Amino acid sequence: MRIAPTLLAVLMLIASPASPGPVFAPVKVPVHLYNGGPDYVVGGGLAAFDCNGDHLPDLFAAGGAARAMLLINRAKPGGAVNFAAATPPELALRHVIGAYPLDIDGDGIVDLAVLRVGRNLLLKGRGHCRFTPFKGLGFVSTAHWTTAFSATWENGAIRPTLAFGNYVDRSNPEGPFKACDVNLLYRPKGARYVSPVVLAPSYCALSMLFSDWNRSGHADLRISNDRHYYVSGGQEQLWKMAARPRLYTQQEGWHRQMLFGMGIASRDITGDGLPEVFLSSMGDQKLEMREPGHPGPSYRVVPYRLGTAAQRPYAGGDTRPSTGWQICFGDVNNDGRDDVFIAKGNVDQMAMSALKDPNNLLMQAADGSFAEAGLSAGVASMARGRGAVLIDFNADGRLDLAVANRRAPLEVYQNETADSGNWLELALRQAAPNVNAVGAWIELRSTGRLQSREITVGGGHASGHLGLAHFGLGAATSARVRVIWPDGRTSSWQEVAANARLMLQPSGGKSLIVTPY
Repeated sequence: MRIAPTLLAVLMLIASPASPGPVFAPVKVPVHLYNGGPDYVVGGGLAAFDCNGDHLPDLFAAGGAARAMLLINRAKPGGAVNFAAATPPELALRHVIGAYPLDIDGDGIVDLAVLRVGRNLLLKGRGHCRFTPFKGLGFVSTAHWTTAFSATWENGAIRPTLAFGNYVDRSNPEGPFKACDVNLLYRPKGARYVSPVVLAPSYCALSMLFSDWNRSGHADLRISNDRHYYVSGGQEQLWKMAARPRLYTQQEGWHRQMLFGMGIASRDITGDGLPEVFLSSMGDQKLEMREPGHPGPSYRVVPYRLGTAAQRPYAGGDTRPSTGWQICFGDVNNDGRDDVFIAKGNVDQMAMSALKDPNNLLMQAADGSFAEAGLSAGVASMARGRGAVLIDFNADGRLDLAVANRRAPLEVYQNETADSGNWLELALRQAAPNVNAVGAWIELRSTGRLQSREITVGGGHASGHLGLAHFGLGAATSARVRVIWPDGRTSSWQEVAANARLMLQPSGGKSLIVTPY
């Protein structure tokens, strides 16, 4: 495939000196495995969020057939990454596939959407890392094999719209082939949820994400599906969130694409203000960009030479195709360019796929290409990786890593990259109901470059993070920041000093209220 000249121009960034190679050191944490039989070959998620108000992210880890675990962050700011197990009874759940943090009721305390083999749960955060089932929401879940989730606030709503993606319909006597369960959309009516809207056709979702892909001011729902089960007639999907949701069509620019889809991640990595989409799968991982000049959702996979396909193991001696799961964007050396972590691992014992399948750490160069650094960085685990989070655990401005594994212990790594660049970590707050400003965009300018970041809930593979947005700044000692809030209000640009954790809030006018986080 030839790359369009305009797209090539977007990809070419200003050259800068080579950044230091990333270095991650393993951290000893309480032993936790994602276990179980065929119902748990998928899933294995992590939810990262601050559950006790100390401004450090804690971890909730799915256990599959085993019990889930809550790990409390005991790190001191700038010190060693340190976690301790402290699972309250209400989180010691079995049959958990994954979880996503969000503030459902707008009280400023993070809640949890828990995906399960069985009935899904919405758990209300009570503070001090305690939770109770929500009462009075009207949310009712029947038993499903739920493997995907996303949430957004639609215009004027006082509760979030919730999308649950379901895998194989285990009650179908002719399954598992051609037996994909339907997906469900819960829209609020006032403060309560009514019966869900069925999103059909459905093709065994393994990841979904609400995203404002064209910066129109509202989010649509992208779903990545597992071709292994939909067999025929299926494809990747983008649902337009109209009063009656509908699929985008080929006439509108949507390209039919059939994947062994596992995970979705979205990030503007070209600096044009629009998000790219990265899809993990069995075989090639697919980084997709909008076709220049096309008004609809027309995406093309980037050229192979950019180094993002990550289709075979680079270590371990197994040359069969890789299996990608969680994709995490993040600038791990703070050079101002987003890198990519991909959790890898065989579904179980699939002979056509690599059994020794190390995780990827793809480092972005100044020309927009990516190079593998997983082995030298120390994150090339051969465990069957599933969910992951790439966030700053110890408030030192460097992104750390946690990876959940099937039938192998949870792995946590501290980022010890020397001489990494400057950074900013930004949290958004606004009035209820959408206190974390899901759907907002943060725009940051430094050294002539624009970084745009959408605040979303969903994507990944059964794993989510709610907290600070991390930006690498390279050598820049300050940056100009503005926020496009979910209701469309746009703040003025405001300069802030580098190497700080800040909270941004709207003022009565266009300025930002900036306070230490």
